[in-house]
Order: sequence, then C-alpha cells, then structure tokens
Amino acid sequence: MTNGVDERTRLLPNGDGAADGGIAPKSTLHEIFLNHSYTPGMGSENILVRVPAHMFNITKITLFSSYVNILLVFVPLGIIAGVAGWNPTTVFVLNFFAIVPLAAVLSFATEEISLKLGQTMGGLLNATFGNAVELIVSIVALRNGEIRIVQSSMLGSILSNILLVLGCCFLAGGIQNTRTGMVAGIEQNFNSTVASTMSSLMAVASASLIIPATLFAVLKNSAEDTEKNILVLSRGTSIILLILYVLYLVFQLRTHSMLFDAENQLAGDEEADEPSMGPIPATFVLVAVTVLVAVCAEYLVDSIDALVETAHISKTFVGLVLLPIVGNAAEHVTAIVVALKDKMDLALGVAIGSSMQIALLVTPFLVILGWIINQPMTLHFEIFETVVFFLSVLVVTYVVQDGKSNYLEGAMLLGLYLIIAVAFLVYPDDAVDVTLTVRSAMALVRD
Repeated sequence: MTNGVDERTRLLPNGDGAADGGIAPKSTLHEIFLNHSYTPGMGSENILVRVPAHMFNITKITLFSSYVNILLVFVPLGIIAGVAGWNPTTVFVLNFFAIVPLAAVLSFATEEISLKLGQTMGGLLNATFGNAVELIVSIVALRNGEIRIVQSSMLGSILSNILLVLGCCFLAGGIQNTRTGMVAGIEQNFNSTVASTMSSLMAVASASLIIPATLFAVLKNSAEDTEKNILVLSRGTSIILLILYVLYLVFQLRTHSMLFDAENQLAGDEEADEPSMGPIPATFVLVAVTVLVAVCAEYLVDSIDALVETAHISKTFVGLVLLPIVGNAAEHVTAIVVALKDKMDLALGVAIGSSMQIALLVTPFLVILGWIINQPMTLHFEIFETVVFFLSVLVVTYVVQDGKSNYLEGAMLLGLYLIIAVAFLVYPDDAVDVTLTVRSAMALVRD
C-alpha cells in the first residue's frame, strides 16, 4: 500500500467528495443512475467527459423531481403516434398523458430558477410560466382557428383552479386538521385581505365577459356590424385587463408585498429550499420542455375534431374539462400538499392566483395575439358559459371572505364543479350558431 492507496481504493470518488470513512462504498452503477447530486466524470478536466456527465446529472435531477414523471414514457409515444398518423383517439390519449408530466417538469424548472432570482423576480417568473401549458395549447388551437377550444380551455382552467383545486385544498386540509383532534384544527385560517383582493379581481374578470355577452345580445338584431363592435370591445377590454394585471404585480411584489407573505409560512420550522441545479441548466430544461409541450400540443389539438366525432362529446367539454386537467396537474398536487401542511395562504396563491393569471393575463393576451394573426378571438363567450363563470366567482367570493375554510366548504366547491362538468357534458356545440358567428368575424378581419 502506498499513500493509503491499495487495490480496494475506489477508482471514482463518492458523490459528496468525502472520504469513505470506513463505510462500504456505493457501487458505480448507483453513482451513475441513482445519485441525484453527482455523476462520475463531473469533475473531469476533459471537457468531452465533463459536459456529458453534467448533462446526464441534470437529466437525473429532472426525472427524479416528481413521481408523475414516470408518465414521460408517453412523450415519445405521443409524438410517434402523431407523426405516424395513428387513430385520432389514440393520438389524443397518448399526448394527453404526455403533457401531464411535462407540465410537472415545467413547474419544477420554474421553481428552480425562482429560488435563485429571489421573491420579486421569482414571482414574476411564476406568473409568466405558471400557466405555460394552457398558453401553448391555446396558441396552437388559436392558430388553427379553433376559437371554441381556446375559449372553453381558458374558462375551464379558471373553473378548474377556483373550484376543483381550491375545493380539494379545503377538503383535504379540513379533514387532515379535523383528525388531529385540536379545536384550532377544525378550521384553517388564511389572509382574508389577500383572498378578498384576488376575488375582487376575479369579479372584474367575470364582468369583462358579461359585458360583451350582453352587448352581443342587444346588438345582434339592431346593428349590421355587431361582430366588428364585439371585436373592438374585446380588444380594448383586453388591453385594460393587461394593465390591471401589471398593476396587480406591482401591488403584490412591491407596494404591498408584506400582505403576500405566503412564502414566509415555510420559514418557521422548515429550512429554505436549496436549488437542485443552477439557473442555466434549469433554463435549458425549461426551453427543452416547452418545445416538447408545443409538439405534443400540436398533435393533441389536431386530433380533437376526430375525437369529438368518434367519442360523441362536445368540443366545449374537451376544452372545459379535459384540457385543464392536463395543464393544471402540477398545480393540483402542489396546492393539496401545502394545504395538508396547513399552509392555506400558499394554497390560495396557487389556486386563485393561477385563475387570475388566466383571466387577466393569458386570455387578454390571446385576444391581442388573435388580432395580430387575424383570428377573431374575442371575450364574447356564450351566455351559458358566462353565467357559469359569474356564479362560480360569486360562490368562491362568499366562501373565502371570512378568511377560514373547512372540509364542508371544500365539498361544496367540488360539488359545484361536478355539476358544471355534467352540464357541459350534455351541452352541445351547436346550441348557438357559433359557425356563422366565427365566419362573419373572419370576414371582417380579412376586410
């Protein structure tokens, strides 16, 4: 033996770089495939060894970030099905399950970058990428002229967050805290001021849909250029909503940031999270996953027409119920987990905050984008959809105004969501003359 080196000395160091200390070393296979923080070769001076090792390590960190990532096997299957032109229902199902883990990875990469940028920039980044899946799917549908899919997807994302996600948070958190047997655990508390501010902005968003719907009902029999007026109103309203959203970001992140201290709840008995990878690798993952989401969304949207014909369900139901499940999968899990830990301000920030992003940022942005690419995307939703949205916001406002929640309130929100889902399951796409409306709007855009 020379300088402590003999035939039993490891050829590759441990992941943490520390000496074995008499503990039996882990196998090289474990280091390569199961060690989340180190891959042999990361410290090599040879760039041809070091770079692939770092990339493989980033891949490991990403894959092990969530149990739902086991569904990533559907990503290549969904792309192959779309390229090969398989049965449209098969293409839809495969890409449906492919986007679910991609949404989780997208959320993970965004959180990794946010941990480095701090609360202000991190909050802005989460606001931008939190609903990236819904945005990408909607842009693809908008480009294909699927206005109904875009509108129902936006409405479905909002209802999914404020009813399904929030209802699950109240139900799961309420049951968990009631089982503790403590009097204080019967109800969960959250910041009523923040909840009221969010619900007030949601009320403004619902008004932005009610006004075009009622104006259309008034003008359709009295004005020849009704569609043009609705387009002008929708585009002007969208600009105002975008300005309101910017003001809300300033309110949340700058002037009244002390009210939005949901993150500080974790600082009590838990240590601050440390990023698993640097901002550059996380950005690389973010870009790569966004491209994959766009590809899968393309095949998903292209298969909707055939799916509607073969499965005998409406496009409205696909956009309102099925697509939001894809885009909000990661948010559902996150909100429920923090609710079980009695972090209700965080849960509300995920549920209602995400709905606000859809209502005040994503939907107005899609209207403006439709204006740019000559697609007649408007804020004129059908009367039935508008009433459903208004009633949902009204119920949520009543539920959160006291700053307390319990499992019964969660059950009520879930019950309302299920009622709405059943209603849209039987709601036909031809309930109104949507085709005529869209065609006339397209003609106006071309002129």
